Amino acid sequence: MDLYEHQGKELFAKAGIPVAEGRIAYTVAEARAAAEEFGGTVVVKSQVLVGGRGKAGGVKVVKNADEAEAAAQAILGLDIKGHITRRLLIERGVAIAKEYYVSVTFDRSAKMPLLMLTTMGGMDVEDVAANHPDMLARLHVDPALGYRGFDGVQLMAAAGIPVDERKAVGAMLAQLYGVFQSEDAMLVEVNPLVFLEDGTLLAADAKVTIDDNALYRHPDVEAMRDLAAMDPQEQAAREAHLAYVKLDGDVGILGNGAGLVMSTVDVIAQAGGRPANFLDVGGGASAEKITTALEIVLSNDRVTSVLFNIFGGITRCDEVAKGLLSALEKTEIRAPIVVRLDGTNAEEGRALLAEAARPEITVEKTMLEAAATAVRLAKEAS
Repeated sequence: MDLYEHQGKELFAKAGIPVAEGRIAYTVAEARAAAEEFGGTVVVKSQVLVGGRGKAGGVKVVKNADEAEAAAQAILGLDIKGHITRRLLIERGVAIAKEYYVSVTFDRSAKMPLLMLTTMGGMDVEDVAANHPDMLARLHVDPALGYRGFDGVQLMAAAGIPVDERKAVGAMLAQLYGVFQSEDAMLVEVNPLVFLEDGTLLAADAKVTIDDNALYRHPDVEAMRDLAAMDPQEQAAREAHLAYVKLDGDVGILGNGAGLVMSTVDVIAQAGGRPANFLDVGGGASAEKITTALEIVLSNDRVTSVLFNIFGGITRCDEVAKGLLSALEKTEIRAPIVVRLDGTNAEEGRALLAEAARPEITVEKTMLEAAATAVRLAKEAS
């Protein structure tokens, strides 16, 4: 679950991390009122769950309430990478002397938290990594031991943080790691982390992603979810307790098991196609669940074919076939469906589908054949 900047800063403030004073505004009038309250320079920031706000015109520094009102008019309703701005963060202006970048993320390949720090704040970290790799310091933290003071010392030395700043930066690193750990985060990023002209260290931005699987431990964070900003397919999948991620292709994918579905996404790409989604129906999926999954996949107008990929372990392929046929009776099918069944009772499942002789269904024996057929059908329909 991604948080808006102002929500991330609420978590920061709770942990004692300094942030600029700010107000949320949903209307131009509220933005003006906040600017009048602060007086002088303020920053008007679009609140969207995507990066690149500044380049898209979603962040403006203004000198007075009149300019804040004009900025709010320009930013509210602004489309930033498909995300419509419906709320603003109005922050009191601060005098910035230096900009750094710091993040704590979970490195899946190493299976450990990863700290990153650079003195080149304000830039996209991808640009720093690509063009100035020696300036981006990285350090893994052993989760069994947790963050320790000398981890920060090592990281700051590698990043070239001036000695007289290391006490303040080290304390900030410990606080940010504390948020990462206590909130079950997958990412805590501050860009920029700024030193003000008076020497104060402040988190000028906040990008926080919480592990969905841990939200039951954080009802206060779960309550921050903006349902109106969610993709309709992802919202429907969430309500149905299905693992669904929307992609930008045209081949819909359903499978049982996250590993199998990820492999299916890769095989579709290998066959020259573009996956439209990741959807895991789980083990022992009922006809009702399969119906819901199909409806979600097909509600995406981009989908022009569907690959239903099942490997029967605990799940029996004949039961899956029955569930799929039952789902087809309840769902309006507007795209061809390619089915690959393997594993427990696969022959029986394929026989049931052959007997039904549904024109929407094409049965293939292997995953590669099924992917090639699904890609071909998608291209024919486009």
